[in-house]
Amino acid sequence: MSDLDIILASGSESRRMLLANAGVEARSIKPNVDEDVAKVSFRAEKMRVADQAMRLAEMKAVKVSQRHEGLVIGGDQMLNLDGEAMDKPVDMADAANHLRKFSGKVHKLETAIVIAEDGVPVWRHLTAPKLTVRPLSEAFIDGYLDAAGPKILNTVGAYMLEDIGAQLFSRIEGDYFSILGLPLLPLLDYLRVRGVIRA
Repeated sequence: MSDLDIILASGSESRRMLLANAGVEARSIKPNVDEDVAKVSFRAEKMRVADQAMRLAEMKAVKVSQRHEGLVIGGDQMLNLDGEAMDKPVDMADAANHLRKFSGKVHKLETAIVIAEDGVPVWRHLTAPKLTVRPLSEAFIDGYLDAAGPKILNTVGAYMLEDIGAQLFSRIEGDYFSILGLPLLPLLDYLRVRGVIRA
């Protein structure tokens, strides 16, 4: 077994818990990347949504890896609705607008993960689960937001699939862990290859 440290370049409690529940202990270190500035630049370049997610994941992993030894995991997730990147809602009114926009449509969650070591990316993975939102009434949206509460403002898409957000969908295609923000199974495969966890 390797004695490499595993570091999660994120303040995301859900990503850390996914790793911990799978038996992988990781330190969390916030990367202090200005995502808003980066996104403005990416969108000015008309970068594809998937590429934006991958670039942000890489920026986070590399930034932390330049200061800390070990395998540094950077992740990012962007909601892709017909080629448009949608960010986390800023408030509950914005969350309602997002839900109206998704209603009856299919969107993708571009979920990117990058591992960096010694300041250099050494592994990348991208997956894009597809989620079909059923037609949502105004009454349902109001009740859903009341029940979900402000915690959904921390999620892209204004939903938590593992919670009441499951009620939004009629169909889901793709990896459940990736929808929650971390392509866990390919990540575990890589950690086994590196000898960090047992094969």
